Amino acid sequence: MKINGKHYRSVWPLGEDAFGIIDQTKLPHEFVTLRLTSAQDAAHAIGSMQTRGAPLIGAVAAYGLALALRADPSDENLTTTADTLRATRPTAVNLAWALQRVADAVRNRPRDERAALAWKEAAAICNEDVAMCEAIGRHGLTLIRTLAEAKKRKLNILTHCNAGWLATVDYGTALAPIYLAHDAGIALHVWVDETRPRNQGAALTAFELGAHGVAHTIIADNAGGHYMQRGEVDLCLVGTDRVTAKGDVANKIGTYLKALAAKDNSVPFYVALPSSTIDWNSSFGGDIAIEERSADEVLNMTGRMANGKLATVEIAPLGSAAANPGFDITPARLVTGFITERGVCAANEEGLRGLFPQT
Repeated sequence: MKINGKHYRSVWPLGEDAFGIIDQTKLPHEFVTLRLTSAQDAAHAIGSMQTRGAPLIGAVAAYGLALALRADPSDENLTTTADTLRATRPTAVNLAWALQRVADAVRNRPRDERAALAWKEAAAICNEDVAMCEAIGRHGLTLIRTLAEAKKRKLNILTHCNAGWLATVDYGTALAPIYLAHDAGIALHVWVDETRPRNQGAALTAFELGAHGVAHTIIADNAGGHYMQRGEVDLCLVGTDRVTAKGDVANKIGTYLKALAAKDNSVPFYVALPSSTIDWNSSFGGDIAIEERSADEVLNMTGRMANGKLATVEIAPLGSAAANPGFDITPARLVTGFITERGVCAANEEGLRGLFPQT
């Protein structure tokens, strides 16, 4: 994606001893990039959500592990660092997947070769993610074009959280079909859920769509069902942090409620994902660990003041407790279908195995 005329990926190498990311905690008010030089930097960036999104944190962790092996290529450091990075975000399966790829690439290789091999594997993970997301965009474009031809008017698409360029290395998952449809001249408008408590929709998805010139409107999380009842949502399109072998979906908290409303109003509900997000070792959503995040995210909010400065303010009574599950589970029965790099399929094991038979 281009920001101020310059193309950016969401993670990029800086020589062979550092890599860059965008500090997403500063968006949409400031565009700040960070230079990471160690696995500890990577772990902090993932845990603090300076970088986020299931595919992206896998790529960042891969580069972090490569840097750790540059400092100490031992088997013990490989295992310890991978465990530390894996523990930063327990729900997204891409994190463990990417770390395993790097570990497999260097295991049983001479120690003086490990850092270079790990760096090469991290770069390959990034390039493959871009290709997969571009393919997701093409398959999703076909779906959107078919729907637009049937409706014969501007399409209204509702999305939740951020599943765009900022959540991947480039293009995005759920937003990739939207970008390609916009570029193809298909008239569309996006309802952007604010996605409390971190407001990834209002802060990040709206930022991306605006930068790309896509018409959009930010709405409160609780408004989606209302617009579906009024016939003002033609398609729900979301990403995911983990999909089980049988098609249950773990995504940002609130996704389940959108899927319920979509089902009740006969609105198609599609989930876009690369194959790296499928957890073939889990059958049901109940198997997935749900990350419980800090109560401060619910009790406080950061924004720009009238004087232009950023400030964090308390929005709840002092002494009130808050719970903050980061994700919820949408059962496969509520999902119309999956959009993957290999095509669109039914949201069940048969559909997934049909696209990925050797997995």
